[in-house]
Amino acid sequence: MKVNRSELQIVQNLKDAGCTDEVIQTFMEDLEQGKFSDGVKLLQKHRSFLLNNTHEWQKKIDCLDYLIYQMKEN
Repeated sequence: MKVNRSELQIVQNLKDAGCTDEVIQTFMEDLEQGKFSDGVKLLQKHRSFLLNNTHEWQKKIDCLDYLIYQMKEN
């Protein structure tokens, strides 16, 4: 599998996705060593982390929405 994007573009994309410096370094090393499946697993792990955080924030928003609703009803 060949990577068509420049290293700088990949690093910027990872930063934009909220990856830590450690994740970025590990991912780039995986790419350099041809360990594409390891790199994909790392990205999937980070995606799962982001999604979990999204769900946690959504629960908090739902609690606020409910409180606002209750206050408007009174």
